[in-house]
Amino acid sequence: MTSEEKIAIIENAADEIKAERIEKLLVREKTTIADYFIICTGTSDRHVSSIAERVAEKMAQIKEKPLRVEGERTGWILQDYGDVVFHVMREEERQYFDLESFWKTRQPDSGISG
Repeated sequence: MTSEEKIAIIENAADEIKAERIEKLLVREKTTIADYFIICTGTSDRHVSSIAERVAEKMAQIKEKPLRVEGERTGWILQDYGDVVFHVMREEERQYFDLESFWKTRQPDSGISG
């Protein structure tokens, strides 16, 4: 399965359950962690959990299970699908950590071959 196919499923699943501000970041040239980050916001801890559960269900339907999951019941859940890492967080966490600004302004790593 390609990164783009995973992204489409994750974005659609998050949108189905009313995730807010869904954003895709290309980080391939900036880190070896993943090629893409998908970031979205939930309105409460329960909403964050529901979004993460929906994404996990949709990905499991296509036989994709996360390599790891972190942050359950913390206001920020991360699901690592290898080349795509999904972050769902409450607005407070999203503003505080501001992953979008960090990754958009980070310079490409010359040690990473694309």
